[in-house]
Amino acid sequence: MKILCIGRNYAEHIAELQNEVPDAPVIFAKPDTALLQRNQPFFYPDFTQDIHHEVELVLRISKNGRHIEEQFAYTYFDAIGLGLDLTARDLQSKLKSKSLPWELAKGFDGSAPLGATFKPVGEFADLKNINFRLEVNGEVRQQGNSSMMLHDFSKIISYISQFITLKMGDLIFTGTPSGVGPIKVGDQLVGYIEDEQFFDVSVK
Repeated sequence: MKILCIGRNYAEHIAELQNEVPDAPVIFAKPDTALLQRNQPFFYPDFTQDIHHEVELVLRISKNGRHIEEQFAYTYFDAIGLGLDLTARDLQSKLKSKSLPWELAKGFDGSAPLGATFKPVGEFADLKNINFRLEVNGEVRQQGNSSMMLHDFSKIISYISQFITLKMGDLIFTGTPSGVGPIKVGDQLVGYIEDEQFFDVSVK
């Protein structure tokens, strides 16, 4: 199982980080050791002082495929969940300033908290109109809708599969909306799709 992530997929998030709008989806990966499941607590590591939350819709790949045509891409995932792409922003900025890869800032242990459940695709009325949000200590910090994506689910799957074979059980984090910000020890991170809670993570 691999974890593939999409960067810069929401215009307002691109603007808040002062990044350029990409011509194609930006792809990066996390190792499976980044997964934090079943609402386990996240323990703040000592190599960073600035971890940011990034809430994202997550696709679960349901069959193997490569060179997938966009019109058929919807048949390659069967459920949608919610997760966090936790990012060591200070480390990322340092690496980017030296034109170095920034996997260490994105792929560290526990950097991908994932909701305990996935919701079957058939239970969504419209995949291009899915509301989701992150609350930190009861305050809404991020909220987005799948309609705001620069590259929708089918485009993402088709594009990735031109380079990387997708396999059953792979996870795709589809990008974060605006509102990213720092977390601290003692915070409670709660994620929702529509009004259904998907994760509840304590920062320790």
